[in-house]
Amino acid sequence: MERVLFALSLGFVGVILATGACFAAQCGPRDRVVGQLSERWGENRRSVGIAANGQVMELYASAETGTWTIVVTLPDGRSCLIASGEGFEAVAEDLPAKGSPA
Repeated sequence: MERVLFALSLGFVGVILATGACFAAQCGPRDRVVGQLSERWGENRRSVGIAANGQVMELYASAETGTWTIVVTLPDGRSCLIASGEGFEAVAEDLPAKGSPA
């Protein structure tokens, strides 16, 4: 039983390390990250916001292809790809009034 638990824990450690390496590879200098989004995917910035921890969140998207990417730029200048997908659609609607069902 101990061998099985040890093997499982090694497997979990491997998955965690592999996931960390994957995320590390998704960061780089902001100009390079933004340049690739524009050149390879035709995406440009659609919205921007600043998080409480000083990180800048940007949404890039292409109206032609519908692809989108969320980029977070860290205070040290590195930009990281957080999420990406398809089916982007710009929505310009008011939020429901406070207290009314969404």
